[in-house]
Amino acid sequence: MQAGYLAGNPLSLSRQRTKHAPPRITRYLEPGLWQEVKDTIAAVPRDSDRARAHAYRVRWLFTLLYLGGLRIAEVGANTMGQFFVRRDADGTLRWWLSLHGKGGKERLVPATREMMMELSRYRQQLGLSALPSPGDETPLVLPIKAMLKKVNASGWHAVYIE
Repeated sequence: MQAGYLAGNPLSLSRQRTKHAPPRITRYLEPGLWQEVKDTIAAVPRDSDRARAHAYRVRWLFTLLYLGGLRIAEVGANTMGQFFVRRDADGTLRWWLSLHGKGGKERLVPATREMMMELSRYRQQLGLSALPSPGDETPLVLPIKAMLKKVNASGWHAVYIE
């Protein structure tokens, strides 16, 4: 090409770089790390009614955020009545959580067995039935002192009722 024998470089096509897709970022904890989080939460003191309520609330909140992949605003804006159960193709009952999320869009989150066990523990600690029923207006996470007040999604501050 430099000598003028060719109009172009026939090897230039082979030098073109193909665009690689950006690496996919996967955010999850290895099972051992998730167990460490749960063990740390289990070690929270429970020596008073308030401390016990706090421990159950933290345990449920971490389960909901991690296993459900919920955004903080979704936790604050949805209720327990949005859990529902239906049979899958092989007849097994499966729990789901129907959320109204970002942009008002609805999405379905599969509720794993572990999530449902934590929900049951949390609800029973609150004096509620183990599983929610359709139309249950109880917020997904309640403030410790105010049983039926929704948690404020901005900063997780709540109005407490003595």
